[in-house]
Amino acid sequence: MAMSEKQIQEQTIEELYAEAHEHTINVGDVKIHAKRMGGKFRNLKWASNLLWIVFFIGPYLRLGDRQAILLDIPNRQFHIFNLTLLPQDLWMLSFVLLFFAILLAVVTALAGRIWCGFFCFQTVWTDVFTWIEDKLEGGPAKRRKLDKAKWDLNKILVRTKKYSLWFLIAVLTGISFVAWFTDAYDLWVDLFTLKASSTAYITVALFIVGTVFLAGFLREQTCFWLCPYARIQAVMIDDTSIVPSYDVSRGEKRGRLLKGKPANKGQGDCVDCNQCVAVCPTGVDIRGGQQEGCIMCGLCIDACDAVMEKINKPTGLIKYASWDGIMGKEELPLLKRPRVWVYSVILLISVVGVVLGLSGMETLELKVLHARQPLFVLQSDGTIQNRYTLKVLNKQNADMKVKVSVNDDDFKGLILLGAEKEIVAAHGTVTPVNIFVKVPKRNLTEKSQPITFMVEGKDAQGNNYQSKRDSIFIGPKR
Repeated sequence: MAMSEKQIQEQTIEELYAEAHEHTINVGDVKIHAKRMGGKFRNLKWASNLLWIVFFIGPYLRLGDRQAILLDIPNRQFHIFNLTLLPQDLWMLSFVLLFFAILLAVVTALAGRIWCGFFCFQTVWTDVFTWIEDKLEGGPAKRRKLDKAKWDLNKILVRTKKYSLWFLIAVLTGISFVAWFTDAYDLWVDLFTLKASSTAYITVALFIVGTVFLAGFLREQTCFWLCPYARIQAVMIDDTSIVPSYDVSRGEKRGRLLKGKPANKGQGDCVDCNQCVAVCPTGVDIRGGQQEGCIMCGLCIDACDAVMEKINKPTGLIKYASWDGIMGKEELPLLKRPRVWVYSVILLISVVGVVLGLSGMETLELKVLHARQPLFVLQSDGTIQNRYTLKVLNKQNADMKVKVSVNDDDFKGLILLGAEKEIVAAHGTVTPVNIFVKVPKRNLTEKSQPITFMVEGKDAQGNNYQSKRDSIFIGPKR
């Protein structure tokens, strides 16, 4: 289990050395059993893990008679509280994805793999799974011993408890994911009454297998060998990035402390206790410099600071710092870094795109298509007739009756056919309507004149909505 600050302080340097031989640098050939201990970065890690509670409880928030956040793919509607997005609005999704992609790049360039260390679902679920393992099986030494032990009754009972809890978390994970795409309460009923769709069962099953396998068994190997982000971080981090770093000038030449004896002449502050390796969830030795396996969670800082306090040395031998700072070079101010400005401009563009898109959204949207064949028809009564297809998009959650009208200020004697009665605009979809407009030929002043269509409707609460769209009325040459 995670060691408290008091327990850390009570450990002697000799006890730390006794642990040190158990820990080796991870090269993928052995299972990493990281030591769990307290500290500010461990507390920060737990706090960031709690953000994933939203993943589990989010689908159960209600707004009136429906789910507050519902990604209704079969009906092609995304409900986000009072906002409903339809396929016509999903162009904004590109700006949202751009924002988060660049934000990830910015954070990585400035402070390393903060996402990996504190927020990534693989890191969070692995942390929870290993916490359960630590509670049931004991510290790293006991877990290694149990791994090598023969299967007896004790091992079977302990592993059964552990795998059962892992399985339960995996089931909740799978169901929670599916619940974002269908009504959460109905989903539970359908799952247990065997009425859910095959897609739901298959998705939950895949999440169960993936969660247990990736977070329970592969663990850090997922970060090493499966995650592409670990591969591209090298081009995103430079000497100015603030990342967990070992102060070489202060720590070297490292050497062990012997009880009752002073440190050797020229010996650095690193006492080679290996605690930074012992607590690392991926088994990285931070003293060897930046490596692709480092997820920059800062747990090595907690471990090193605890040892430094124990031997009455200043903390910060391992700390968040840039390589330029560690080497004593002058650091370039944040606002003078070209990448910061480039990233900021892209972030601003993406935010502006989303804001403009949301501000320009209408509950009722109207599109007008003028018939091409024929462009106009000369009627026997001397009127010119144009045909239009009006496409009315109703973004409400209920059908709405709408009235179609035309701005006839510039057309004397205009007659509108096909819209004498109110039209029912189906909710969440486009309702096409064929409209004919007739104008006496003698009243036309141009071959092509502007015309404005308008739809007006009222919802069940009495709120009025309208939308206008400009088009043209075409007649013969004058």
